[in-house]
Amino acid sequence: MTTELHSRREQAQEDLGLNNSKEQESIDKALEKEQQRQQAKEERRYEIEQSGSYMAVKKISKVMDDWYLDGVIGLVPVIGDILPMILAIPFIHISLTKVRSIPLTLAIIYNFLKDTLLGLVPILGDIIDFFYKSYVKNMKLIVGYVEDDREVIRIVRRKAFIMSLIIIILCIPLILLIVVLI
Repeated sequence: MTTELHSRREQAQEDLGLNNSKEQESIDKALEKEQQRQQAKEERRYEIEQSGSYMAVKKISKVMDDWYLDGVIGLVPVIGDILPMILAIPFIHISLTKVRSIPLTLAIIYNFLKDTLLGLVPILGDIIDFFYKSYVKNMKLIVGYVEDDREVIRIVRRKAFIMSLIIIILCIPLILLIVVLI
């Protein structure tokens, strides 16, 4: 009688989808899938960190912000405004081609645009250049984004949203001009 009762209980559980073996199988598949995802993420991070462009970005970040070269270069007219924009290109390259993230790219552009605009303020801008470390900030965004740091991802999304709004606002007069000319 106990076997019959046990058999009916198992049949009822199976009918309701409460079969322990199926449940365990589902859990095992989910764990395996998560392990594969983590391994792929680690391989991707390693690939990014070993790339020449990543090494260049680390070096630029160190030289420009940790050694305060950004502030010193900012004191030189014209060159102080152009060179930092040129050195932003490797950061944008990594975010677009290695990390493949448009929100990260927009956040990086936002940081560099903010740094450039602050640097344009006479005298005060030169002082700010010594303290507003856009290269270090962007390096932290790249590293945090690749490592799935939730706080960094939140910051990236917020800055990407702001940069998107800036782009839209800047495009409105252009669109209006085109409409008027047509």
